[in-house]
Amino acid sequence: MGAIIGEGILLGLTLATFFGLGPAFFALVQTSIHRGLLPAAILAFGIFLCDVLMVFLCLVGAVQIITEPSNQLWFGIASGVILIIFGLVTYNRKPVQTTGENDEVLVPVQQPRLFTYFAKGFVMNIINPFVWIFWIGVVVGISARYGGHEKELRWFFSGTLLTVLVTDLLKAYGAYNIKRLLTPSKIHHLNRVAGIGLIGFGLFVIVRVVLDYI
Repeated sequence: MGAIIGEGILLGLTLATFFGLGPAFFALVQTSIHRGLLPAAILAFGIFLCDVLMVFLCLVGAVQIITEPSNQLWFGIASGVILIIFGLVTYNRKPVQTTGENDEVLVPVQQPRLFTYFAKGFVMNIINPFVWIFWIGVVVGISARYGGHEKELRWFFSGTLLTVLVTDLLKAYGAYNIKRLLTPSKIHHLNRVAGIGLIGFGLFVIVRVVLDYI
């Protein structure tokens, strides 16, 4: 089983390294900088459980409901609109400076409940059609490789998903630690960059699904 888990970990590292700059990444970094390490960690767990659900649905075949051609257009448009809304909120977010030990602690005016971060991570991940496409391709390929054996698949995806979770937590920790080096002005510019990234990704999703539909 060690070799199977190792392959799963390798896939998780590949996903985190080469496919880890999507909307969830921006949300993770922003949350860690603005809200703190615990909220960012909870958001990461929301992303993690969403990935677990996606893999499960792909394995049981229920994902056909979403990948049905007649549903792809509306699902993609809705996903893009939600990402654009997230992007606009992020773009317009302004840090508020409060006095701390080094007079550089940046905190928001209000702190949402912790479940809000879990829900945000879950929703932002599940509405991304490219995440669905990725997991569908991986599940199909890995299932074929291991002949659909449930035990092997369970160990493989456990290694993959736990690796993604650990790397997300490390990203949150890294963002949290560089927060003290950022001035309010730099935080504001970072918000704008992240917001533009989310808006651009949302527009890309909409254009892509429309072109595919045409």
